[in-house]
Amino acid sequence: MRGRGGNEHVGHRIVVVSADIGAGHDAAAGELARRLRARGFTVDRVNFLATLPGPLDRLVRQTYWGMLRWLPWSYQALFTVTRRSPVALALIRAALRPAYRRMLAHLPPDTRAVVTTFPFANQLLGPLREDRRITVPVVAYVTDFAVHPSWISPGVDLYCVVHDAARDTADANGARAVRVVGPLISRRFTDAAGLSRAAARDRFGLPQRARLALIVAGAWGAGDVVRTAREVLATDGVQPVVVCGHNERLRRRLRDFPGHVLGWVADMPALMRAVDVIVENAGGLTCQESLASGLPTVTYRPLPGHGRANAEILTRCGLTTYVDSTARLGPALTDLLTGAGEPAAVPPAGVDVAAVVEGLAPTTPVAAPRPLPRWA
Repeated sequence: MRGRGGNEHVGHRIVVVSADIGAGHDAAAGELARRLRARGFTVDRVNFLATLPGPLDRLVRQTYWGMLRWLPWSYQALFTVTRRSPVALALIRAALRPAYRRMLAHLPPDTRAVVTTFPFANQLLGPLREDRRITVPVVAYVTDFAVHPSWISPGVDLYCVVHDAARDTADANGARAVRVVGPLISRRFTDAAGLSRAAARDRFGLPQRARLALIVAGAWGAGDVVRTAREVLATDGVQPVVVCGHNERLRRRLRDFPGHVLGWVADMPALMRAVDVIVENAGGLTCQESLASGLPTVTYRPLPGHGRANAEILTRCGLTTYVDSTARLGPALTDLLTGAGEPAAVPPAGVDVAAVVEGLAPTTPVAAPRPLPRWA
């Protein structure tokens, strides 16, 4: 098999490390794996959480979800502390040391590069690369517009970000090499040929003549989705379409809601083709998808931590409309749906991440890594 440009990569392996917290990190990893395989690489997918010892996998997952759902102020506090204190990140790196051997076991000898799409994976892989326990490039693809310091780790060779503003943030937080790339989303979001809006609405049972506002909150349906749905419904002439993701509890709460309520949607490109505007709260991969689809995008009631940080950058760059109060939501939606508001900026096209990884991956065997000490 030959990759694009005639480069042969048979027997050359790329390991992509993600985490199944929400769906954005895994979705980016899946799209990258698809592109790399098209270039002839063998690709292994590794769940970072599965490399953690003992019960830490479940503990991290449940703690993250519990903080977002029940104690959002605590998640904001953790986000702020790790943003301001290098000591906090050093402690995280130290806590991950017991996972060194398990992570290295996922890197076969024919590995040519390691790519991460989850910030804490950098805190594990970066030190291994810096100490030459890993002798091939480690590349981080940042799924957020705001590059939190938790993405930055000694040893990471290159950070790939999706906007110039994200590059500036990464530089300010100490990243040693940053490159702006195109988002890791399916090309179906930018190429809607063959599917009309009428056909897309028929597919999801949506009314043909209504003005539809799609409310998205990630795979977990995190945030104050019910209140957002009610407030969008109160906007004259707008019908909400709510995606609950895997959150069955949220879907049950909206059982009698007079809008359109969906669970997990596998074909988001088609659903985005069906609607007129997006209302989102995280600023991550789904926001990149909506912008690529050319849809007006409203950031409303952003999640604490990364949601608020992303909202600041998205607004500053003119990519989304940030609505900071209930009173402003209706007028903002009306302006966007009637074309009275300012048109959103279009993110600049960037180079394919897969091409970047291909360019960095060595084509010949590299030196054997240094062994770990017995106590590691």
